[in-house]
Amino acid sequence: MAEDNESALLNRSQAEVDRFSNLEDIDVTADGNPVLRFLICVVYSVVCAAGLIGNLLVLFFIRVKKERKRSTVNFFVFNLAVTDLQFVLTLPFWAVDTALDFSWPFGNAMCKIILSITVMNMYASVFFLTAMSVTRYCSVASALKNRRPQKSCSAKWICAIIWTLATLATAPTSIFSTVSNVTGEKLCLLRFPGGQYSLAVYHIQKILVGFVLPMCVVSISYIMLLRFVRKRSMKTSNPKRRSQVTKSITIVVLSFFLCWMPNQAITLWSVLVKMNVANWDSAYYIVHTYVFPLTVCLAHTNSCLNPIIYCLMRREFRNKLKDLVRRG
Repeated sequence: MAEDNESALLNRSQAEVDRFSNLEDIDVTADGNPVLRFLICVVYSVVCAAGLIGNLLVLFFIRVKKERKRSTVNFFVFNLAVTDLQFVLTLPFWAVDTALDFSWPFGNAMCKIILSITVMNMYASVFFLTAMSVTRYCSVASALKNRRPQKSCSAKWICAIIWTLATLATAPTSIFSTVSNVTGEKLCLLRFPGGQYSLAVYHIQKILVGFVLPMCVVSISYIMLLRFVRKRSMKTSNPKRRSQVTKSITIVVLSFFLCWMPNQAITLWSVLVKMNVANWDSAYYIVHTYVFPLTVCLAHTNSCLNPIIYCLMRREFRNKLKDLVRRG
């Protein structure tokens, strides 16, 4: 009996693998489980609502109230809120796509636009977080060495470079994203001329440029920052303030790492499968079908965590938020 059940399970898994083996976008789920789809829709709705409120508050406090407008870090926070805001606006489209069993109803043009904005947000977010970490290190190092800090006007050029790099990194998505008919359903996915290997290279780029390399730079920046702090005493009029900002940035970076690491790990597994280094077996099918969509939800929550962290970690934001609530 046990052997029969095991054989039936393997046959079913193999049938599902054969059914979805022609998918060219590894991010497309391979199962229409209604409970899973409902859970994803709920998460997208909550993230969208929280992200809209949180990012709009950050933009309001920084831009309208001009909180510490000379702060380079705040300039990066402003741009981070902009890219996270434009990302959460795409979530209703993905929620509808999920509710319709991953069938894309908005046409080819919207497929390119929404998918491109989603990918560009991933790149822009990690680039801005990296810039914030490096800026904090340079600022602290300058203070410890009794040097004049860098002028904040250079932040505008850095932001322009970041947006340009994010746009260039998203170019393959904009070019090759399309609506394709797979197993009778219209799916919004990537279709490269080179097939599976080109898609594998695309995902390797996302893993390296959008996760591994930035996290290495961030880690090195904070390690060097800790070395400076331990060896020298910071000579500044308000060291507590600087410590609070550094702590908040660290938490933002850690939240990004924890939110995106599971998704990137499974994506790496998918790359190995597409390059025939790993087998497409029942374990991969289960993980990709039931776990991968949840990691996508976890990664998307990062776009509403950043403003919440900044509003809760920074005293002036908390005070402004309290005043706003009292007036309401």
